[in-house]
Amino acid sequence: MSDPNNPNIEIRSTPQWSLMQRELFWAPNDEKHAPLNTDPDKLKKLAEERLSKGGWLYSSCNAGQSWTHYANRLAFYRHQVIPRQLVDTSRRDTATTIFGHRVAAPIGFAPIGINRIYHPTGELSPAKVAKELNLLYCLSSAGSCSIEDTAAANGFGGDEQQNGNGGARFFQLYWSPDDKVSTSMLTRAHRSGYTACILTTDTWQLGWRHDDAAMGNYAFYHEHGAGDLALQDPAFRARLREAGIDPVKEPKRAGAEWIDKHIWHGRSHTWDKIPGLMKQWKDVSGGKPFIIKGIQSVADARKAVEVGVDGVIVSNHAGRQVDGAIASLDALEKIVDAVGDKTYIMYDSGIRGAADVFKALALGARFVFVGRLWVWGLSAGGEEGVRHVMKSLLAELDIMMNVAGYPDLQGIDRDALESLPKGTYFPGTPDLT
Repeated sequence: MSDPNNPNIEIRSTPQWSLMQRELFWAPNDEKHAPLNTDPDKLKKLAEERLSKGGWLYSSCNAGQSWTHYANRLAFYRHQVIPRQLVDTSRRDTATTIFGHRVAAPIGFAPIGINRIYHPTGELSPAKVAKELNLLYCLSSAGSCSIEDTAAANGFGGDEQQNGNGGARFFQLYWSPDDKVSTSMLTRAHRSGYTACILTTDTWQLGWRHDDAAMGNYAFYHEHGAGDLALQDPAFRARLREAGIDPVKEPKRAGAEWIDKHIWHGRSHTWDKIPGLMKQWKDVSGGKPFIIKGIQSVADARKAVEVGVDGVIVSNHAGRQVDGAIASLDALEKIVDAVGDKTYIMYDSGIRGAADVFKALALGARFVFVGRLWVWGLSAGGEEGVRHVMKSLLAELDIMMNVAGYPDLQGIDRDALESLPKGTYFPGTPDLT
């Protein structure tokens, strides 16, 4: 195992994450053990055992027959890492920079809504862990906890001079057709130290998910209601008063008012409106970055560059929106070739381990977002589960860079991969979930 006194520890700017492996191997000597198994299949199974049926289905459901989800996983299989030997990896470092933030790795917490259906602490646990590990955290505007409370969990103290800005955090916007509500959310996000706006463009309404539809599994209509993020918003509270809805006495009606009219409202927005929203965020935030999430086509990537966005996230919403769509990793290759030198390209969808992070970086992504992994960690073990899953992912990436012979992130490029033909599939019938 790695020598805990390895001089590499003093050279690099991040902890030597790989030492976690040694700690886990030694732990039985001190009558300790890992809180959970981070193998994605075993982690998923544990989350299923511990969640309610509705919570489990919401975390795992894909659109239609899951073909897009399968395409995501098959694309990762198709690209295979070429290890290098006799390379000096003693100075390796996982740290990188994203929009001026120095973070511990090119890995962020993807924005995922209604976290309280996975654990009572909701968004507070992943926000806290992200700060501890110096990873980027993204809050969904469909979240359970308020913008302000989540920022506080991420280390924001209000008085930046005394308490600092806390962790690096972005705010993901589901674009309400009500300008007052959108402006209010963006203003709250800026005041709470969120330093970029991520507009998700692939989810004006949810895709058809068989299990959720069969169960009527839509938490906003049932036990979840509107959540603190909505109920602490002054513009939305005004809309509730206008509609004559008391959120305390009628939480389900309040939840429906929030989700139906302001989050997954079914009204499409178009490219011609993007400059206006971008200006609105820039005016509110003092010019902070504006990012579009959900880009899959080269034409859309070029359009994003044309309208002047600061970055794009190549994502198919992990296969939860359009069934039978292109794998996000395949889209990434084409988009990097088309606009990789013109905007900051990030990746999301289907990440299950360090090899997947490595492959997305090799294909040209500068940053990668993880979703279901940390959600399953939260579901299985709350804050401790999130911490263990994300620290393990950092350790796995650190170890992979060591054993595969890639001492720095800059060296991870397309020459690091052997790519099999499209249409290549797994031998046998593995569980692709």
